[in-house]
Amino acid sequence: MQDLKDIDKEKKHSRRLGRKKAQEGRNVFLRQIEETKPQKKRLKIILPAIALLLASYPLISLFGTPRAKSAPVPEKPAAVSLANLDQGSAFKLAADAYSNAQVQGGKLTAPLPQGGQVIYGIDEEVQRKIEKLFSDYKVPYGLFVALEPKTGRILAAVSHSASQPGWEKGANYRPYPMASLFKIVTATAALEEKKVGPDTMFAFNGKLTSESPKYWRVRPGRGNQQMPLSLAMGKSVNPVYGRLAGEVVGRDPLLLYAGRYGFNQSIVPGSPIVASTAPVPGTVDELMRMGAGLNREVKISPFHAATIMATVANGGVMMAPSLASEIRDAKGNVVFTQKPQVLRTVMTPQTASDLAHMLATTVESGTSRRAFHDRRGRRMLASVRIAAKTGSIDGTDPAGHYSWFAAYAPMEDPQIALAALVINENKWRIKATSVGEQALEAFFR
Repeated sequence: MQDLKDIDKEKKHSRRLGRKKAQEGRNVFLRQIEETKPQKKRLKIILPAIALLLASYPLISLFGTPRAKSAPVPEKPAAVSLANLDQGSAFKLAADAYSNAQVQGGKLTAPLPQGGQVIYGIDEEVQRKIEKLFSDYKVPYGLFVALEPKTGRILAAVSHSASQPGWEKGANYRPYPMASLFKIVTATAALEEKKVGPDTMFAFNGKLTSESPKYWRVRPGRGNQQMPLSLAMGKSVNPVYGRLAGEVVGRDPLLLYAGRYGFNQSIVPGSPIVASTAPVPGTVDELMRMGAGLNREVKISPFHAATIMATVANGGVMMAPSLASEIRDAKGNVVFTQKPQVLRTVMTPQTASDLAHMLATTVESGTSRRAFHDRRGRRMLASVRIAAKTGSIDGTDPAGHYSWFAAYAPMEDPQIALAALVINENKWRIKATSVGEQALEAFFR
């Protein structure tokens, strides 16, 4: 039987345990209160904001809740009708399909999304030569277009970029600073206005490559330099063509012939070729810089540059460039056949002949002599006379040094006109002149 003392001890022990547990419970409770104080502070801030928002609900309902903008669903490109294709729409169809073109049956062809195919008039030898050249030299940005002067048929169209993959898509259709190729327009205006001839001796001052009109002006009795206009074209003398534009041709005639060449307008409406630009110069100095090819806002696409050279080659008659030689529908019916289409007459045959004489000096003794002669001074492509013009300028879109070469050959019976543009970065890869020489060699040999 349990002792009463023991029972009393157990009761006292139980009371002590109870008081201890109660104290622990109070401590836990107090800690919970302390932990909830920051939450209460946050609630004091949040609850009034919620109340204000609920109070403004009628206003939101009145004016309408703003809807989140959803991403636009891209529309499927509508199939272009193959009925009644004109030069522009046929060019666009051919341009859109060009990246998928492959050689079949000896011709470059590409399928159309709506069925059918485009057949191109590409010269495979020239096309492959330039593609390989751009690839081998890892050209940062390279563009090339060649066409047949008498018909406008495109013989080659190459675009390449080792620096910015994807840039090359559509790059041949965009305009770039024209540089000294614009001297062709200046010379055309001067010759058409009957103010000078190819052999006219022209005085100037400053270095051949000077870019400041303040050094160009002639001072009587000061021992000015002189040079015939034809040689000044080949050597691309800035002071000569700057003075020719500013002091002989004038602003309005220069802009008139720029317009005849197709500036500030679409040369093939409906095609992807972006219009070339020739802004109105505001001062005489700006006019002189423009005439010399130093205005960076005078821009041209390789397609248009090749067309200008073809115009000189074709006796002053500009033909519409055509990328598609033939287009067939899904049933194999021919719905478009390239036919020579005259755009306009830019100059007289005599002016075109005089201009050709001036352009020939570029290869014979001017800026392209080295590219067309071997180390012993012997002419490469000796049996082919070439009319050409170079251009060189720094640009920003894309950034680099712009090197142009435009030409046609043979001068007696032109069969090819071309334009090459190479944009080099810090390290030079190859000049456009060398690209043009390689293209002509592939075409004639």
